[in-house]
Amino acid sequence: MSAVSDQLVTFAILVYLAAMISHAVEYALGNVRAVSARVAPPRELVGAGVGGAGVTKVDGPVPDDTVTGTPPSTRPSRSAGRARLAGRIAAALTVLAAALHLGALVTRGIAADRMPWGNMYEFVLTVTWIGTAAWLVVLWKRPSLRRLGLFLTLVMVLLLAFAELKLYVPVVPLMPALQSYWFIIHVSTIVFSSGIFLLGVVPAVSFLLRNGYEQGRRSFPYTLARRLPGAADLERLTFALHAFSFPIFTFAVIAGAIWAEAAWGRAWGWDPKETWAFISWVVYAGYLHARATPSVRRNVATWIAVLGFLTVLMNLFGVNFFFTGLHSYAGVE
Repeated sequence: MSAVSDQLVTFAILVYLAAMISHAVEYALGNVRAVSARVAPPRELVGAGVGGAGVTKVDGPVPDDTVTGTPPSTRPSRSAGRARLAGRIAAALTVLAAALHLGALVTRGIAADRMPWGNMYEFVLTVTWIGTAAWLVVLWKRPSLRRLGLFLTLVMVLLLAFAELKLYVPVVPLMPALQSYWFIIHVSTIVFSSGIFLLGVVPAVSFLLRNGYEQGRRSFPYTLARRLPGAADLERLTFALHAFSFPIFTFAVIAGAIWAEAAWGRAWGWDPKETWAFISWVVYAGYLHARATPSVRRNVATWIAVLGFLTVLMNLFGVNFFFTGLHSYAGVE
């Protein structure tokens, strides 16, 4: 089962990559409609007639396709159709990748005879799957946001490839310190909230880029956002995801303190992982407070959300690589 899990992870990465390429094709073709819309206003062609009769309105420029012989109005529609097809293929490939991803988690858990959250490799596998599953729910409810899939699949490819190359460890039994029912309660909520935060940072960064583009900035990287959904939609999605995840994250921190009291005789000891979890909680609470304050601009609040995810990455990778403490269960050699 362990070998099957490893193979499924590899296949999932490849399918995520194919989905990312399909999204990129949709993204590249998506400007055709915008380009075709930038035409001259309706003009009047005056033909011969009595008293100026024979006036005809022409929407856009007069067709001049002596080379291709194809009316200009048909080419954008064909490209738009190809873009929609590429987007649907990308969404289908994302569903397939999520299924393979889930299969890798299930077979890893069967091989280990426990929940697959015992080390950093398994944690990253689970967090990324939660993020993908949440994205598919968002896509099902809001198909107009599909172009965000390009950036979501890019994040998944990078994180899963990093996990395979740098974090992989063979299946091992759960260490005695983690053998408790609190393991499922605490880690499951941390994993779930982290996965939603992972998804939430995608529209957050996209909003910052799109908002700058809508304000007239035409330099890199703002030009990357010219085919994204509107800034207002991206900002609302960012807030909804963080408002949903924050209470779960809060419960996870509280559950961890209760487990620490039962296991080590103290609820809080400023262990590096505890400290960074508290920092993440403060930053995300600051984001929600700023988002609810009318005097705080939305882009300022969103930057706080991005900072919050950086603290999550620090807690996941930085603490495990650079610090030692009672939570040193990363399994990385």
